[in-house]
Amino acid sequence: MRSVFLVLFLFVCFAGFSQSQHKEDIKVGLVLSGGGAKGLAHIGVLKVLDSLGVKVDYIAGTSMGAVVGGIYASGYTGKQLDSVFREIDFDKLINDDIPRSSKAFFERNNSEKYAVSLPFEDFKVKLPSALSRGQNTYNLIAKLTLHANETEDFDKLPIPFFCIATNVETGQQVVLDEGNLAQSVMASAALPSLFQPVIINDVVLIDGGVVNNYPIDELRAKGMDIIIGVDVQDGLANKDELGSALDVLVQINNFRTINDMKLKGKKTNVYIKPDIKEYSVVSFDEGASIIENGTVAALTQIAELKKLVKADKLSHNELVNIKPQDSLAIESIVVRGNEKYTRAYILGKLKLKSHETVSYEKFNKGINNLIATNNFDSFEYKLKKRAGTDGYDLITYLQETKATTFLKLGLHYDDLYKSAALINLTKKRLFFDSDLASLDFILGDNVRYNFEYFIDKGFYWSIGVKSRFNQFKKSINAQLLLENDFIVEEDLNKIETSLEDQTNQVYVQTLFRKDFALSMGAEHKRLEMKSETFLIDNQQEETVFESTDYLSVFGTLKLDTYDNKYFPKRGFYFDGDLHMYLWASRFNENFDDFTMAKADMGYAFSVTDKLAFNIQSSGGFKVGDRSTKALDFALGGYGNNFINNLSPFLGYDFIELTGNSFVKATFTANYEVFKKQYITLEGNFANIEDDIFDSGEWFTLPDYSGYALGYAVDTFLGPIQVKYSYSPELKHSKWYFNVGFWF
Repeated sequence: MRSVFLVLFLFVCFAGFSQSQHKEDIKVGLVLSGGGAKGLAHIGVLKVLDSLGVKVDYIAGTSMGAVVGGIYASGYTGKQLDSVFREIDFDKLINDDIPRSSKAFFERNNSEKYAVSLPFEDFKVKLPSALSRGQNTYNLIAKLTLHANETEDFDKLPIPFFCIATNVETGQQVVLDEGNLAQSVMASAALPSLFQPVIINDVVLIDGGVVNNYPIDELRAKGMDIIIGVDVQDGLANKDELGSALDVLVQINNFRTINDMKLKGKKTNVYIKPDIKEYSVVSFDEGASIIENGTVAALTQIAELKKLVKADKLSHNELVNIKPQDSLAIESIVVRGNEKYTRAYILGKLKLKSHETVSYEKFNKGINNLIATNNFDSFEYKLKKRAGTDGYDLITYLQETKATTFLKLGLHYDDLYKSAALINLTKKRLFFDSDLASLDFILGDNVRYNFEYFIDKGFYWSIGVKSRFNQFKKSINAQLLLENDFIVEEDLNKIETSLEDQTNQVYVQTLFRKDFALSMGAEHKRLEMKSETFLIDNQQEETVFESTDYLSVFGTLKLDTYDNKYFPKRGFYFDGDLHMYLWASRFNENFDDFTMAKADMGYAFSVTDKLAFNIQSSGGFKVGDRSTKALDFALGGYGNNFINNLSPFLGYDFIELTGNSFVKATFTANYEVFKKQYITLEGNFANIEDDIFDSGEWFTLPDYSGYALGYAVDTFLGPIQVKYSYSPELKHSKWYFNVGFWF
């Protein structure tokens, strides 16, 4: 009997030991599906796995599952990922929103004028490969995974990892398990039409969800015994939910993946399906709720997950010490892929040098500077650790933009120019690698054009040519057109006037920095002002007030660090202009040379994330000939991009206040009540008449004032604004309307 009990005792101990040993040998795989913003639920699941101490031995991911899974596999905890993703502005990330400060003056004007830009080659309009280059996303992932930058074999990451992409030429899946981690993750998440394809080893790759959105079979083949699967894919919508063509297209795309999941779900040992039906693939602004739903879904499987906790209870994140880097020591720079643009040009935009330590912020700014030129479709890079140092060799991979001709479109309405449709043709590299020609043709109530040719030499002297034709009809203050004696005699106040202005310039320009430009040049101006309703001796006839050609030389100094042209939250603005008019044609018989000097400046600052203030002041004066009034200063109306010496002034109509000198101050408060929707409160004050700097009138209390309350929506067409204004002096109110960018 003793022998029997001894055998039974040894058998039980051995069985328990074997069971324990077997449990420690179990390989646990984690598969994360694609699903756009719904994929943020993966983070909630990872937080639960970490809290339980579930050690994952291999991760497979597709699309958003690849993004979250790849970063987690590199050594982050679920909690760290939660913190990272909650701080991301996904709107700027996905739309490749490049800061205004990264754009040169010419590119700023483009981005603040045109609503649509399309490649135009061989007289055919082409659609862009995607809405976004994905550059901001790549930069973020590359920064987050810098500590794993040297690991080209993804099996050697803290958690072995692979992701799925689609070969767009063959339609076959590609398993990415080596190379550049950030690039591989981007390829897996390159959603067609949203992100442009990623080229790896000369293979064009797009979102892996097209062919395999839940790579469980490939993960099982890695020797995994137990698979934890997180499925964030959409289910099929019912007829009531199919309300648009987009809904139908999404439904068609979901047929395959949902049918696949009928089989793949059964192959999953621990299947986690977060309840995120109410969210869409672009609901990134509701990321916190999606993450929480992932946590809730994982907790429903807590009993099964606890069975996978191993004795050591050490998850990968407890073994990896990630040290966020705020700076980079660049030992050398390698530039690859450039053909049209020189190494010096590229490094000049990046503002990087070998053997230099730069902040990560400056590093990203340099990348933005390069991308903002719109001369490159993609800019990928790798930071390779220099042996025996703390520095990196920066290896860049460029893809130059092949398209050199673009068709650009815009729409606009305001109270001065009325309705307008803008058609632009832009040609890069017309004669030289660094030149650009642009022609705006504006159709509508007032036909206009604007031509510009510019040879960009950056911080050297650049050369430019401009030609502009502008026209509008408006009731104009009679003092701008006639002598005071005649105005008093005829009892005139305003005259319905047609104004036509053609201006041609040749100039040189140099940059002190990206946003600080000095220009000098020569100008020819043809100015016509006439009225068809003016009465002389009780007879109605066309009267020409101005039909003169002017020749002048000019200089401008411009500094612009505003973060947004229309709704700035921070930055400084200065625009100084000096025009010396030297000659006029015979129509202006009493012409004598004169000089017009003016300056505008502004300072914007924020007191909260929602509330910003903008303080502006401007002034100008005339020296010399007093008889030429057509180019004097005129205040009134609301808007931007006014010609000559016209300036907006709330509470008054366009060109209502005139004089050869003026001072003006404007105070604006912008409150962002909803995303890209603003309530504005404004007040402006001015003195304007002849010779106020001689009489001392410029330093007295303002003679004119106006206040306005407005609402604005910032759209892809530009701002849509309505303003209600009131002038205490006139004791009446006025409405202003504006739709789209000003041009």
